[in-house]
Amino acid sequence: MIDFFLNAYKDVSMTHIVLEFIAFVFGILSVWFARQENILVYPTGLIATIISVYLLFIAGYLGDMMINGYFTIMSIYGWYKWTRKTKDSDSLPITRTNGKEKLIGILLFFVTIFVVFGIYKLFDYKIHNDNYIDIIASGVFFTGMWYMANKKIENWTLWIIGDIIVTPLYAYRGLGMLSLQYLIFTILAVSAYLEWRKILNKSSLQL
Repeated sequence: MIDFFLNAYKDVSMTHIVLEFIAFVFGILSVWFARQENILVYPTGLIATIISVYLLFIAGYLGDMMINGYFTIMSIYGWYKWTRKTKDSDSLPITRTNGKEKLIGILLFFVTIFVVFGIYKLFDYKIHNDNYIDIIASGVFFTGMWYMANKKIENWTLWIIGDIIVTPLYAYRGLGMLSLQYLIFTILAVSAYLEWRKILNKSSLQL
């Protein structure tokens, strides 16, 4: 296992390794802060996603690059939403999606798949089997990030599904650090879902 990770980096520059490590650390910190409903989820997430956009662009993985570019935009939006006061609270509360929001999520999933596929075609990239997997993962993550920005508990369900999809995908591509990161993300996402569900159930009892 150790040899597998080391071999993936034997021909990689030290700058690339350092950047990937920084993205690794701040990505994990971001999910950890999200689990605690801490606003630091967004500044830490921005550092991780901006670096990831650059690394994935260099590697030529457009679908994954778009995911992280979108994460960057949604981190700014989520930062605004989480700090904005509402009529009933000083901060945005954790809630479940309603019918309209579920429909928006489904539409966002399919629109994302269509757009990412179109970009591959536009830039005349050959689409391999693994690219179809990251196109689907893009739809899952795009929807999950929108739900997170609006503090919908279903965001964690989508993160878990997406993380399970891309963990072996990154390992297959030789991006060992990212693969390990998403494996840790999976564990944290399960823990975060349980934590948010506990908070949601507690707030429901107080109504």
